[in-house]
Amino acid sequence: MASRLRGRFRTLAADLPGHGASVGLPPGCYTLEGAARAVLGLLDGLGVGRCALCGYSMGGRLALYLALRYPGRFSALLLESATPGLEDPEEREARLLADEERARELESGDLEGFVGRWYRQPLFASLSRRGDLAGRLARRRLRNDPRELARALRGMGTGRQPPLWRALPALGVPGLAVAGELDPKFAALARRMERLAPSLRAVIVPGAGHNVHLERSAAYGRLLEQFLDERGLE
Repeated sequence: MASRLRGRFRTLAADLPGHGASVGLPPGCYTLEGAARAVLGLLDGLGVGRCALCGYSMGGRLALYLALRYPGRFSALLLESATPGLEDPEEREARLLADEERARELESGDLEGFVGRWYRQPLFASLSRRGDLAGRLARRRLRNDPRELARALRGMGTGRQPPLWRALPALGVPGLAVAGELDPKFAALARRMERLAPSLRAVIVPGAGHNVHLERSAAYGRLLEQFLDERGLE
């Protein structure tokens, strides 16, 4: 998407804590607030006052957190396959335990096995319809440090995230909540976010699962460009 937009927009893609080259950081960085401060620090360092913010999955959870906590920094918001968090305390506790188990799997050193199991989840079933897309994604994930991914999972997993549902009516940043038609859980979440946040519009992309921007990249790109144009951004 950055390549598609680069001719018209200045694009930035950040490695979040525990991913890519953002490793070996202080413990406080591996939280939503720590990651949020890192994103704001990146923007400040590059002289960016306000920008449109796009986030996928965990990045979408972080994007929503940023838009709610620092609304003056963002002119538009695109959430792809994102959730405001788990409302039920018991469900959050169960997710924390599951994330801890996954973190220990990562620390065992078998990153290849972990990634293979990750993409066999029902959430990613639609990837199998796209040739070797799941394989390409898996190979990309293998470039990460498993110990760093474990730190990110412990500090930024869905079980650790404070639920943001009650804050949605106050969201002032105009945005889209995008989900794939073949991902009914996140499609329902997008529609619910639309009902609660007057500034959010849900968009369900036909023929796509959880990873909309890769499964239907042309449709997603058109949607993103149209949204930015509607906002009068350059």
